[in-house]
Amino acid sequence: MTNGNGGVAGGTRGKPIKCNAAVAWGPGVPLSVEEVEVAPPGPLEVRVKVLFTSICHTDLSAWKGENEMHRKYPRILGHEAAGVVESVGEGVDGLAPGDHVIPIFTGECEKCVYCKSDKTNLCGTYRVDPFKTTMVFDNGTRFSLVDRNSGLRQPVYHFLNTSTFTEYTVLDAACAVKINPKAPLHKMCLLSCGISTGVGAAWNSADVSAGSTVAVFGLGAVGLAVAEGARLRGAARIIGVDVNPAKFSKGKEMGVTDFVDSRTCDKPVHEVISEMADGGVDYSFECTGISDVLREAFLSTHDGWGLTVMLGIHSTPKMVPLHPMELYGRRIIGCVFGDFKGKSQLPNLVDKCVSGEVNINFDGFITHKMPFSDINKAFQLLEEGKSLRCLLNL
Repeated sequence: MTNGNGGVAGGTRGKPIKCNAAVAWGPGVPLSVEEVEVAPPGPLEVRVKVLFTSICHTDLSAWKGENEMHRKYPRILGHEAAGVVESVGEGVDGLAPGDHVIPIFTGECEKCVYCKSDKTNLCGTYRVDPFKTTMVFDNGTRFSLVDRNSGLRQPVYHFLNTSTFTEYTVLDAACAVKINPKAPLHKMCLLSCGISTGVGAAWNSADVSAGSTVAVFGLGAVGLAVAEGARLRGAARIIGVDVNPAKFSKGKEMGVTDFVDSRTCDKPVHEVISEMADGGVDYSFECTGISDVLREAFLSTHDGWGLTVMLGIHSTPKMVPLHPMELYGRRIIGCVFGDFKGKSQLPNLVDKCVSGEVNINFDGFITHKMPFSDINKAFQLLEEGKSLRCLLNL
């Protein structure tokens, strides 16, 4: 429970907490909101009261069990959220009860060779791992519930270092970012994944320049966040590509200047864009996870200097659909979490949002608001393409 100022009430530190969580029991099985027990944080861990969480396509894919290696049940999904630290484990520095935090799925220990490098935002220990289902410290879980059949208590598995579809969660401290308490948590929730990934791809991965041309393939939340990032960088032309024309009006709100409905093109999309942009765009962003779309995005860039940033999650065993010789004159790179170092760089972004120095259109991404109990309805809206981000209030 929380006090009137959003801080965490005392009396629970060091003790298990019973709370509601949306538990996944199998591929495509509706999530079951039921009571789970959340253990106290272990060493280098924090327990967080989740106040807001939202649903990303990665959660949808995991819920469907599209990759068999993701199928570990029972499990608590979710990775976009914001909340307040309830308690901290042994050895945790820089976080304390009452701190406002956002979970991040790819952590930052700030000590390893990766974290000390300015060339990557991956961490040697806490990087994103979709197959990981337990905590780093002891390879155990911090969630449990009573088995429906046996009556015995059983573990509930973790997801993407976060597991936010629950009133309380336990995170590695490396995956909890302390932010300015003046920042509205319902908006900061979106920095856990979608907005950071898209805006960061434009700012950090591609370093979009003022006056440049951009093509964004896939106008979901991440693609629109790319457009928002490109708009804020002063791109002269932002071409949005999608199969759903209903997304085009929202695209305009995020700075998209031109639209291509790939289903109505009488020639390959890259040829259409080449004609629109005098030989191709300076930067393209693939946000679909479809290999054929990745190829179109790559070929839509200008020969000689074009850069393609891949953000989509591609299924195994798909390979990059390019001939090596095509890389002469064009480049392609992958991007995780917008190449933001979560712990060391996101707080500064939040401060700039609070001060007004950076004006990200957070409200434009939140298309629905619902109570946590309606989480299955929120999944349905996303699956039907009717929402960008559905904000769930816990």
